[in-house]
Amino acid sequence: MAHQEEKPITIQVPESEIVLDGIFIRGGDPQPAGAVLAPPHPLYGGSMTSPVLGELAYACRRAGYASIRFDWRGVGASAGALSGEPADADADYRAALAYLEETVPGPLVAAGYSFGAAAALRVARLHPRVRRLLLVAPPLDHLDRSALAAFRGSALLVAGERDALSPVAALEALAGEDPRRRVERVAEADHFFGAGLSALGRVAAGWLGAPREP
Repeated sequence: MAHQEEKPITIQVPESEIVLDGIFIRGGDPQPAGAVLAPPHPLYGGSMTSPVLGELAYACRRAGYASIRFDWRGVGASAGALSGEPADADADYRAALAYLEETVPGPLVAAGYSFGAAAALRVARLHPRVRRLLLVAPPLDHLDRSALAAFRGSALLVAGERDALSPVAALEALAGEDPRRRVERVAEADHFFGAGLSALGRVAAGWLGAPREP
């Protein structure tokens, strides 16, 4: 991914003095769809520099999507205090999603990795322009199962075959036989994708590039 395609942005969290640091990449289509990519847990080093988020951003670019990835409050150059509270994560994610809504004309994808996947799911349920979910290694202990069941669009859930925090078999059971829910396992990968990163990118790009819902 060419470095010049990345544009630094700032994202204002409404009703607060918090401004988040982010990166925007334009979509390749004339009327692009877009994706918000949320990082893993801020109290455990999660940031937008995560290789997983970089791979997802590249997958978005290959599929013609615009993307935003950002740092949670208190991480990197983002203002505010570090927080692992779901309410704070949801406020940060909503702010990034609002920024994308004003920037791209097409349908939106709510995406995230680990802790960020759980936040993406919670927020997506309330946004009509979000048509798809891309959840990478969503931690089952924090996943809102009712929100996934209620989401009307399609969803891709991806995890490594060695992921103890997001076991593929449990994700498959969660998805059930709903044709809108697809589960992919990445060979040799665990929760951190030290192996399998390029395979993750191929799976994400292929799914994003499939025909979009109207």
